[in-house]
Amino acid sequence: MTAVYTASATATGDGRGGHTRSSDGVLDLDLAVPKEMGGPGGALTNPEQLFAAGYAACFHSALKLVAGKQKIQLTDTAITVDVGIGPNGQGGFGLNITIEAELPSVDEATAQQLLEAAHQVCPYSNATRGNVEVKLALA
Repeated sequence: MTAVYTASATATGDGRGGHTRSSDGVLDLDLAVPKEMGGPGGALTNPEQLFAAGYAACFHSALKLVAGKQKIQLTDTAITVDVGIGPNGQGGFGLNITIEAELPSVDEATAQQLLEAAHQVCPYSNATRGNVEVKLALA
């Protein structure tokens, strides 16, 4: 594969409680460990939120792409991605992901078909396939 775009970000400080910044400076954030993981939580983001936001935006684009190719008009759509983190039973940590789609302008069967087609196209889905449990759901 030849990359048409490469994003670059650097984390500094204390990892999950440190700082992250993209190479162009557009993303420039302090991070905090969530309370559920023993950290202070608060008004700072964390890696799981950043991953969920990126996955949601990417999946939404994939959904629009596959719908367009099938000449299906979508309106008022939304994609919510939940990213869970926990012990993987092997001394490390793993993720689980739920992708929930709101597709009010199409019937349930069409919505399910589009959701599954988008899951085959989305780069995040392709990167996680076989490595992370991903559930697809309609809202």
